[in-house]
Amino acid sequence: MIAVLGGLGAAVCWATGTLCSSRATRLIGAPSMVAWQMLLSFAIVAPLVVAGGTPSGLDSHDVAWLAIAGVGSVVGLLLVFAALGIGKVSIVAPIASTEGAIAAVFAFIAGETIGVASGVSLGVIACGIVLASIAPGEGSGDHLRAPLLATGAALCFGAGLYATGRLSDSLPLAWAILPVRVVGVVAVALPLAATRHLRLTRPALPLVVVASLTEVGGLALYAVGARDSIAISAVLASQFAALTAVAAFVLFAERITRLQVVGITAIALGVAVLTALQA
Repeated sequence: MIAVLGGLGAAVCWATGTLCSSRATRLIGAPSMVAWQMLLSFAIVAPLVVAGGTPSGLDSHDVAWLAIAGVGSVVGLLLVFAALGIGKVSIVAPIASTEGAIAAVFAFIAGETIGVASGVSLGVIACGIVLASIAPGEGSGDHLRAPLLATGAALCFGAGLYATGRLSDSLPLAWAILPVRVVGVVAVALPLAATRHLRLTRPALPLVVVASLTEVGGLALYAVGARDSIAISAVLASQFAALTAVAAFVLFAERITRLQVVGITAIALGVAVLTALQA
């Protein structure tokens, strides 16, 4: 039961955060959205890292993987927020949620064996991305920008996720999620603040706060659920994209074609099956 509640809680948190991020990005822009989210989440994670102290056995290889995890995730956030600023949440979120599948591909390239079922799941996810990106009758091809940005975000997130996985056995959770915050603060927030381009409006403030809290809260709930069952918690948490798509349809009245619905469904199923197999 703990795994179910943890996974569902994480999915709800991440879906809520995605919806808030999409609205806030349209108000203050992707760079400022990333900057504020990193600043707020760093304020939450940093005390946990200080309290836990420096882990024993930290070497140069760990530092390299920490850097990859941080840079990959921050660039991914910039891309996904840019996609949310111009595209439909119901399309962007499912594509970006394929980060786990991308991480599996990186693992395969690195020499890990992927079974037939995992390979089929990856194929289904790839087909789903193509179908979800098809939006007939929307003009000159500009409608492809959001899916392409979301795909780039998934690639970056996948690299960061794979790097985090390489560190999961040797570092505590707080250290594993710290690099994203450090890179985000140093490379995005501080330069924007120094050049006076860090924006925050009153309407965007509550959205930014909720998005930051739900991102960290979702990760914490997933971790709690994973202690009981990684497979159940991971599969349920991965469905945040499906929840986001449904919520965007209800709240924002986003219109998507039947073909895109098929693609979104294929992505959700493929991610769920692959997550279960990998777990």
